[in-house]
Amino acid sequence: MELRISRTSGLVGTIEVPGDKSISHRAVMLGALARGRTRVSNFLRSADCLSTAACFGKLGVSIEDRGSELIIEGQGLHGLKEPSDVLDAGNSGTTMRLMAGILAGQNFYSCMTGDASLRSRPMSRVTRPLSLMGATILGRADGALAPLAIRGGRLKSIIYPLPVASAQVKSAVLLAALFADGPSKVVEPKPSRDHTERMLEYFGASLERRGNEITVYPEPNLAARDVSVPGDISSAAFFIVGALITPESDLTIRNVGVNPTRTGILDVLRAMGAQIDVTDTGVMNGEPTADLRVRSSRLGGTEIGGSLIPRLIDEIPVLAVAAVFAEGRTVIRDAAELKVKESDRLSTTAGELRRFGASITETPDGLIIEGGAPLSATLCSSHGDHRIAMALAVAGLASPGETVIGGAGAISVSFPGFADVLNSARLQY
Repeated sequence: MELRISRTSGLVGTIEVPGDKSISHRAVMLGALARGRTRVSNFLRSADCLSTAACFGKLGVSIEDRGSELIIEGQGLHGLKEPSDVLDAGNSGTTMRLMAGILAGQNFYSCMTGDASLRSRPMSRVTRPLSLMGATILGRADGALAPLAIRGGRLKSIIYPLPVASAQVKSAVLLAALFADGPSKVVEPKPSRDHTERMLEYFGASLERRGNEITVYPEPNLAARDVSVPGDISSAAFFIVGALITPESDLTIRNVGVNPTRTGILDVLRAMGAQIDVTDTGVMNGEPTADLRVRSSRLGGTEIGGSLIPRLIDEIPVLAVAAVFAEGRTVIRDAAELKVKESDRLSTTAGELRRFGASITETPDGLIIEGGAPLSATLCSSHGDHRIAMALAVAGLASPGETVIGGAGAISVSFPGFADVLNSARLQY
């Protein structure tokens, strides 16, 4: 599938972006483990989140799909059933890694796989701590690669210092800790997104947070709760940058989740000179929300690294686009984690933006971007990565000519309807 993008004179009006992908995943998981009926409204109907729902259907959980709302009949911590078939996580690392934590605590056998991309992504960072807790996990390359075969059961408590700041690894251990024989603690090197902790507390789990240490107490009485999913700031990011780099933009994005562990992109863009107004709109399921007003801005280069990286890891491709249109040099460092996403996002971002004429140097853990060079539309590829596809679309909005993005069907992984929302906000030359 191709996506064609022509230059625009700005993004204007008011839009909404789809429900948060991370929260949608976790709402299904906790709803399935709670007792009673959970309603999830504004559920993100992306390929990744639907993979999570389909996996729980194979585990005996009744999930009624009403479009933007799911009705989940929770089975309790120990009510899942041994699946009769392989669980397919599709392209979703979140599905595979977090579900591994849940399946590690189940007294049955299960097998998980995914598409070719997911089967190439590292899983030992999850299988190692779960094995230390007592689960038996087999996989290719000594458990480093999927498919994963999991024989779960009663787990031992653990104190686990995370080797990298990863919300997925942290979440896998925290979810497994629900089934352990005593309190378990995870220690983060740097804070990562905390949607799992917030969702666990919302559903009634006993959890303590002290600095970078999170302790979960086992066997909670999880009770069904209604969940209203806020808009995904990672999806909003493409429209934020698009509005900043096109000349006559004045765009409002409503009801966006502004969890502090996810708003690094706002901090960086403001440091670059962006005009972004944030109007708080409340708290949903423990998650703060806001309306964002974004206007065309003259951006300058900046440095991005350290503790900021876990707060904007998914937004680096589109931040690179902002840097290309900024004046001066932008340096991104400490982002080696991007090499093992749906694609090698550092290499792919650099290579595809060079097609537009951008000056980018790849480093072992980041990018050096010389902004301000004149760009022109080009033929480019998503490399099967949804965030790369949308970042390239944003670059096309401010590049003369027509940009053609191959493999744009990957966008459905996180933002079905992206092109329609984009067209609804565009001014035409």
